[in-house]
Amino acid sequence: MCGICGELRFDGAPVDLASIEAMMSRLVRRGPDHGGSYSDGALGFGHRRLSIIDLTVRSNQPMVDAELGLAVVFNGAIYNYPALRSELQGLGYRFFSEGDTEVVLKAWHAWGTQCAERLHGMFAFAVWDANQGSLFIARDRFGIKPLYWSEQGALLRFASNPQALLAAGGVDTAIDPVALHHLFTLHAVVPAPRTILRGVRKLSPGHWMLIEASGRRTEEAYWALAARRPHAAGSEEEWLEEIHAALRHAVKIRSEVADVPVGVLLSGGLDSSLLVALLAEVGVADLRTFSVGFEDTPEEAGSEFEYSDLVVERYGTQHRKLLVPNDQVLSRLPEAIDAMAEPMFGQDAVAFYLLSELVSREIKVVQSGQGADEVFGGYFWYPRMQAETQGSRLERFRKHYFDRDHDEYLRMVADDYGRDDFTGELIAGRLDDADADSFMDAVLALDATTLIVDDPVKRVDNMTMAWGLEARVPFLDHQLVELAAACPPELKLRDGGKYPLKILARGLLPDVVIDRPKGYFPMPALKYVRGPFLEMMCDAVSSRASRERGLYRQPYLDALLAAPDMHHTRIQGNKLWHLALLEIWLQRHVDKPAA
Repeated sequence: MCGICGELRFDGAPVDLASIEAMMSRLVRRGPDHGGSYSDGALGFGHRRLSIIDLTVRSNQPMVDAELGLAVVFNGAIYNYPALRSELQGLGYRFFSEGDTEVVLKAWHAWGTQCAERLHGMFAFAVWDANQGSLFIARDRFGIKPLYWSEQGALLRFASNPQALLAAGGVDTAIDPVALHHLFTLHAVVPAPRTILRGVRKLSPGHWMLIEASGRRTEEAYWALAARRPHAAGSEEEWLEEIHAALRHAVKIRSEVADVPVGVLLSGGLDSSLLVALLAEVGVADLRTFSVGFEDTPEEAGSEFEYSDLVVERYGTQHRKLLVPNDQVLSRLPEAIDAMAEPMFGQDAVAFYLLSELVSREIKVVQSGQGADEVFGGYFWYPRMQAETQGSRLERFRKHYFDRDHDEYLRMVADDYGRDDFTGELIAGRLDDADADSFMDAVLALDATTLIVDDPVKRVDNMTMAWGLEARVPFLDHQLVELAAACPPELKLRDGGKYPLKILARGLLPDVVIDRPKGYFPMPALKYVRGPFLEMMCDAVSSRASRERGLYRQPYLDALLAAPDMHHTRIQGNKLWHLALLEIWLQRHVDKPAA
């Protein structure tokens, strides 16, 4: 897991090495173990390394293969790299390192633009082909690893976060009106290729892009998710058996493919608890688990230790618990916002941030349960959508998911930010065009391939990598997701959702962990809008910077400020927090970017 960046010029001028250094300075926390740069005329690469596989200097990056005329920067983990390495050796390739980076480099030489579809894992990488004078970039199927880019006249830059691109200068930081509509409708999700900044784009998950020396760009999808039943659909028992085997394999390879210990972020919920059980099932010894909790409030308990402790007791893991006082949540919230590549409304970001700080002191790699709810239908809004029988797919989806309908959005933002229902158009197209058997198949496929990418997946990547911690997400193993997408939605949504996982967990986990209501990180300090948290939000939206930016209409703001704890979205997000978070993010990243 690392931070990557680069620049390619189209005007014949040599690469600006100062811009590479500036970008690398914003990637140090993603890769604290080593930094390196490389230039070849119009091309420059920068890399910050977190050493996970092949800890020797032979796998330092940028990695150059002078014999093949190639250079690569790579972020991620390729779980099938030993098999690919053997295959490439059979084709006559010689290797000088033991890691997955060199496999990516030689896969490009052997298979060209088809190389990404051969990779099983999470990745974002760039290969410079000096023979062709071309740059090839690719991103994994679920966007687990980030890849942003910016084109500025005679050059193109890319990096693992927008902050690196901003550090290099020249980026158009105007608000993208289409992205703004997505942000406030899909609870901070801005689907690729857009970002909130007009001058920054991101490569779509499951896509590659080839940039030629002339500046010509070609982009294609190498993978798409089909949510259709096979011709001879199996019985319930057969589905459960296949899912169990696929999940066990996904957990196993994410534990084995590392030259350092791998732990688990254990929340006490079904998903992360099941990871612990499956790791034990496949024979992993000396399991290391980590949990975070917060102070109670009169309304709510602040931790789920009672559940995680049961899992720890059953499997005898080496366990660490972090209890965070509420005043520390608020005092360190700005740090978590600084770690956000893009604005994120999920208030558990600070929980992941603080937990990752603790975990990174002891371990470099963890498995996490993100993706289970989207892949196996665990959220409360799925049954509500399933029960809808009237209206278009968009109408059935919007009613239970959109944070704001379009008319409310127009009451919220100034005229300069568009009048069209950009999000409605986008979601209607993706639901109607989905390769899916039914409406719910289309919904779950949309969530797994689009919405999850820029909400929980990005949040976990950003918060863990802020501390040089690699998070692996077995529930987003593409083979597992393909299998789950073919599974009938009725089976996944049974008994409140995630039925296959609940059945698999019987006998492996205490029943109380399986049967408890769906939970989220309990964060009372940020859930109940009062005291210092309310003051922070009021200060943000009432600040001079906010007024001069002119994003929000004053009557809408006044209504939120008059009753800050009374305005919630359909999935229980606080609307004032949404407005305040965007403003704070812009102030910290765009107005006065942190060093």
